[in-house]
Amino acid sequence: MPSQHPSPSSAQGSVPVSFQTGFPIRPGRVVEARTADDVREAVAYAAERGLRVTAHATGHGLAGAIEGGVLVVTRGLDSVTVDPVARTARIGAGATWGAVAAAAAPHGLAPLNGSSPSVGAVSYTLGGGLGILAREFGYAADRVRALEVVTADGVLRRVTPEREPELFWGLRGGGHRLGVVTALEIDLVAVERLYGGSIAFDGERAAEVVAGYLEWVRTVPRTLTSSPAALVYPEMPQLPEGLRGRYVVSVRVAFTGDAAEGERLVAPLRAIGPALADSLREMPYAESPAIHNDPPFPHAYYGDGLMLRELDAERAARVLEATGPGAPMMTVVQLNHLGGALAERPGTASAVPYRDAGFLLRVLSPLDGTDVAAVRSLYGEVAGVLGPRVLGRSLNFSFGGGDRTAGLHEPETAKRLAGLVSQYDPAGLFGGPYES
Repeated sequence: MPSQHPSPSSAQGSVPVSFQTGFPIRPGRVVEARTADDVREAVAYAAERGLRVTAHATGHGLAGAIEGGVLVVTRGLDSVTVDPVARTARIGAGATWGAVAAAAAPHGLAPLNGSSPSVGAVSYTLGGGLGILAREFGYAADRVRALEVVTADGVLRRVTPEREPELFWGLRGGGHRLGVVTALEIDLVAVERLYGGSIAFDGERAAEVVAGYLEWVRTVPRTLTSSPAALVYPEMPQLPEGLRGRYVVSVRVAFTGDAAEGERLVAPLRAIGPALADSLREMPYAESPAIHNDPPFPHAYYGDGLMLRELDAERAARVLEATGPGAPMMTVVQLNHLGGALAERPGTASAVPYRDAGFLLRVLSPLDGTDVAAVRSLYGEVAGVLGPRVLGRSLNFSFGGGDRTAGLHEPETAKRLAGLVSQYDPAGLFGGPYES
């Protein structure tokens, strides 16, 4: 067996710190991988004993139950190598988006990263990868050139469109159920600066703000990606006094055009009414995490993401009413505007589902002292409000209870992924196929 966590002593059942603290996992063996060969040995060990295997990088979105199984910690595989001429990067399984963006920035390049710099780049990409510039450049999964993956037979494979094209299709958007990916080769985009930030409004006008937003996004170009988020800020001393305990709706914007054009495009947003704060400005791409200001500290949370065909102002208002100050627990609601490049099918198809969705509705609730069953009940109420507009669920934003797999792919995609699982992992070492 490779070295176990923490090195050098054997530490059966000792789990590394995760960003997600709400769902403890209890493996029988924790393996700290420093090389791809360590991963290969760990998978072979588990296969010989019929044990479940789960990979762990940063722990933002934990996988399903692994009681008594093998947890492969990949955060030591954190190398990032940029080829500025080819505009590509090779990233190890433990690299964060922050590290990839920092390596690309000196060359005037950027990855298709998400909003949080501390998220594992590889795991996020396997789930599709919805970036802050997604409407212009599409899903991160569609920019993958090659993958290095250890499959259930303990073989380290290099997977490309030419070599094992079906596995190449399934790994990009299919998540973690076909093997442990040890590295990716991805395309970078030529973005050095952007116009972005957020405008915050009083939550008492939440329905009005979101209704104005839904009208506004009908007019914007695909080079602008945006998302409103609504929440009641907790009473925390770390927050500005004016935000503590206040219900706020913030509209976040990222635009790759110049600042003058950005100002023109956001003018209708500013016209919605007086803002509590307005941070829109031109910035280096390296400062883009300031647009969303995701929490940098580990915490307990539960969340889900609903892919919507469309959304109207009346139903959006009902969702806000259910999740706002009168909700039984604190709930963050975020609406991602999709379309643009996200709706296009690239030349090399991937398993990323629901490309005809117009919006992604994300709901997330802290779990400190909150009952998960009560959270699920509230989320069921939200889904009921949206009704047939819900196409399915987002793999990247299903937080907590990772075995909830229903609706993560369309039926035909789920069936195709199930065929891949039966070929590459017939014993279900990595959890088996997703439900349709």
